[in-house]
Amino acid sequence: MSTEVPPSLDDVRLRLSRLRERAEREVAAAPDAAALGALEVKFLGKKGELTGVLRALSALPPADRPRIGEEANRLKEALLGSIESRRAAIEEAALASSLAEEAFDVTVPPAAVPGATLGPKGHLHPLVAIQYRIEDIFVALGFSVMDGPEVETEFHNFEALNIPAHHPARDNQDTYWLEGGALLRTHTSPVQIRMMLEHRPPIRAIMPGRVFRREAIDASHENTFYQVEGLVIDEGISIANLISIMKTFLREVFGRDVTVRLRPGYFPFVEPGFELDIFCVFCEGRGCPVCKRSGWVEFLGCGLVHPEVLKHGRIDPERWSGFAFGMGLNRLAMLIYGIDDIRHFLAGDLRFLRQF
Repeated sequence: MSTEVPPSLDDVRLRLSRLRERAEREVAAAPDAAALGALEVKFLGKKGELTGVLRALSALPPADRPRIGEEANRLKEALLGSIESRRAAIEEAALASSLAEEAFDVTVPPAAVPGATLGPKGHLHPLVAIQYRIEDIFVALGFSVMDGPEVETEFHNFEALNIPAHHPARDNQDTYWLEGGALLRTHTSPVQIRMMLEHRPPIRAIMPGRVFRREAIDASHENTFYQVEGLVIDEGISIANLISIMKTFLREVFGRDVTVRLRPGYFPFVEPGFELDIFCVFCEGRGCPVCKRSGWVEFLGCGLVHPEVLKHGRIDPERWSGFAFGMGLNRLAMLIYGIDDIRHFLAGDLRFLRQF
């Protein structure tokens, strides 16, 4: 006849408490992921120590079993949390160590190897080359080059640009929202507002940069692409000034005079707004795939700065006027280089990049 005394409720609770203390101590000291995995099996596996403690449940009075079961579940969740925290710390330390060991200064020229022939030198990405080219053109016209944050506020990205909440224009710019109400900018236009708030007229500036939209990616759409915004504010600015600057810019880009036309277009931050088309420089208007057989290529949106936008920029619309324009750098590069798929730009395929 067995003389073993069945465990009491306090006995099982003590065993659980000691198990938790020992497990957390060993988990905290685990040196690597392999050791951590072994501890997870040791304490929480099917044949682990927690399972062994729970076998004593059958010997407890029925009224005590639910309470011990709840305490065991809390212990299991706590240990899983400790294991995951330790795993994250191990991975972070491994990454930091790897980065420290592999760190190098990309600006240091490579050591010369006697008798070795250097391979092809690096060169600019086509988008960077186009951006630099545009910057050079506008700097020669007296413009400055400005930059702004890619993580923006709702005020700068929408409200100050005459796009209040529930405005239908927001539907055309599917936005990546971040915690705290911030967002990834959907266009480079917020830099216009920052420029106006920080500088007094006259203003002549372009603002190139990366923008983000929740787009379905295909040959002509990307969720990350590049734009350049232009802004001129002065006394007596008119549409004639806008057309003159655009024609000068296009002549420098394409190396010849380019015929342009303005079509009415709606953009909340300009009034009146226009779509600027260029006479197809590839087929001279005869019709080709680039111009979709129409003889014209949609090039950019532009217009006179809306008075409400000037007010948001703390500029008196009674005295000052201006024009703004925005174009896609990806689209311009595709036109100039004959690229038929926007996805090539971010694919990192060296076969593509070596062509430029």
